[in-house]
Amino acid sequence: MDGTVLTVTVLFLTSSLGLCSSDTYVLDDNAGLGRVFDGIGGLSGGGATSRLLVNYEEPYRSQILDYLFKPNFGASLHILKVEIGGDAQTTDGTEPSHMHYENDENYFRGYEWWLMKEAKKRNPNITLIGLPWAFPGWVGHGKNWPYDFPDITAAYVVNWILGAKQYHDLDIQYVGIWNERNYDTKYIKVLRDMLDKVGLTGVGIIAADGDWSIANSMIVDPRLNDSVEVIGAHYPGTTTVSEALKTQKTLWSSEDYSTFNDEVGGGCWARILNQNYVNGHMTATISWNLVASYYEDLPFGRDGLMTAEEPWSGNYVVESPIWITAHTTQFTQPGWTYLQTVGHLAQGGSYVALTDGKGNLTVVIETMTHDHSVCIRPPLLPFNVTSQNATFQLKGSFASIKELQVWRSQFNFKTKKPSFFKKLTPLKLSNGSFTLNLAEDEVYTLTTITTGQKGSYPDPPPSARFPKVYKDNFNVRNPPFSEAPDFADQTGVFEYYINLTDPGPYTFTLRQVLTERPITWATDADQTISVIGDYQWQNLTVTCDIFMESVKTGGVFIAARVDKGGQSIRSARGVFFWVFADGTYKVTNDLAGQTVLAEGQSGTRAYGWHTLSLTVKGQLASGLLNGYPLWKNAVVLNPNNGWAAIGTHSFELAQFDNFAVVAE
Repeated sequence: MDGTVLTVTVLFLTSSLGLCSSDTYVLDDNAGLGRVFDGIGGLSGGGATSRLLVNYEEPYRSQILDYLFKPNFGASLHILKVEIGGDAQTTDGTEPSHMHYENDENYFRGYEWWLMKEAKKRNPNITLIGLPWAFPGWVGHGKNWPYDFPDITAAYVVNWILGAKQYHDLDIQYVGIWNERNYDTKYIKVLRDMLDKVGLTGVGIIAADGDWSIANSMIVDPRLNDSVEVIGAHYPGTTTVSEALKTQKTLWSSEDYSTFNDEVGGGCWARILNQNYVNGHMTATISWNLVASYYEDLPFGRDGLMTAEEPWSGNYVVESPIWITAHTTQFTQPGWTYLQTVGHLAQGGSYVALTDGKGNLTVVIETMTHDHSVCIRPPLLPFNVTSQNATFQLKGSFASIKELQVWRSQFNFKTKKPSFFKKLTPLKLSNGSFTLNLAEDEVYTLTTITTGQKGSYPDPPPSARFPKVYKDNFNVRNPPFSEAPDFADQTGVFEYYINLTDPGPYTFTLRQVLTERPITWATDADQTISVIGDYQWQNLTVTCDIFMESVKTGGVFIAARVDKGGQSIRSARGVFFWVFADGTYKVTNDLAGQTVLAEGQSGTRAYGWHTLSLTVKGQLASGLLNGYPLWKNAVVLNPNNGWAAIGTHSFELAQFDNFAVVAE
């Protein structure tokens, strides 16, 4: 028994003897129970937030997955929500659709299928949810709106659910509407009818995956009300509205957190996991995002439950939200029920209690202070939390419980020496009562469940920057994923493609496959672009073979020092070396092509391979075409650093091969 455990034991004893004043809270099921608990989850997508995870080598990739999904090990998540890829920029990148075109179906693109299978492998009972953040352009018949033809949009979504089962043996249990966008009540009813028609009666619809406003429509439209199983809100600030409660539907925080995963982020997560139910009657909370596995300099860097952004080194970091999650997930399961006796502590903080109806009880307590639990949104109103003694009296079917397991996390912001998910000495109860001395910024779990475990692996390799010398000829036989390692598509979709122009044994290229702008709420650029590398790169040479497939109008580029991505990609700056199928070239200081540094004749044409090479050093840039100087000494005043990139002039077919970077 270590000193920490001895100290806590003394606190329990002195409090129980009444030497300190204490507020009393009753945990009782005599008057019935509260709402059924649906679980805690993570969200992969919205967009491309798990992009780098698939490129990790073993054993590190499996270790990361264990921390996320393995029961009684780490976060032990109950729910995995994934993006139904829509070919569009949806925060940090694009995810490929299963139907790029109306007559195209492919259920092996992207990595969400793989991720769902890995989650299911670890937890066969995990709840799977799909939600489209965007749609291919053909769904909207030329409009940036998916609801003018609801039958087409519904069929597109239903095909994804059917494909999940047919090709991957995955049962999708819920589907959302369109992330944070205006919903269409007719579409929701059409989707419900189509799901039922093809035998997917068990798939529930979450609506509207935005705010609570759909509740108003559900109250006056019985058919809409019957079509929706769960009202899902985003970033609700732990509160709901009376109209949502009036529907008597299940209420979820279907996207929440979205906060930098340092200790304040862990505090945000601790507070909302309890208070989403205490204040808002929400029975599930889903974190955006699951794992920060995208370049950190993209928008919302490190906004995941843990960080895994270096597949080239194997390094990953198990952040505090993983262990805060474990306080709930390792000691409850979907199907458990909240007690009615939950609430706020007298001196700040909150407590919830849940039971499986078979005699087990789990109590989770948090005392997070305001400044140490701020989420990215919405704004958090002031409140006070102070140290306190709290006595809990167990009544009803719990009165006979004699012992509870105790797990504690202490953020220790003053000492900067946090302690997460530590198992303490089991607590002996006297007459169904126990008292805790609760300091600020702590989380406790007290439970009859004895299977909790703080899983661990040997430390992963140390952190390292992206390699300064990098090459990829894309020649991977039977590539496991449709995207090449480490490339992060920001607009457009770049996929492995069999090189039909090579007379020898078949090889692969990387091909931009979209010919139409997708339906998206984010600001896709007019140009397609995929970034790669180290955002701190300044002086470097980028080389790539390119193949244009659009006669006269085609154009491609390679780039260096690209300074923006994600939702900001349209305004990205850098050094962009373009060649066009009309025999010209251009060098621009921005992706939009407005600031021209050099231009002239290149002789380039479609349907022929050309090698481009771009060198940027200091404030000067030069370019080679097929090994010969085409332009030199273009003056580049900014930006000073950024990623390497490839892309096309518009949504057009083009191929890339033998990509290489040499950075100083």
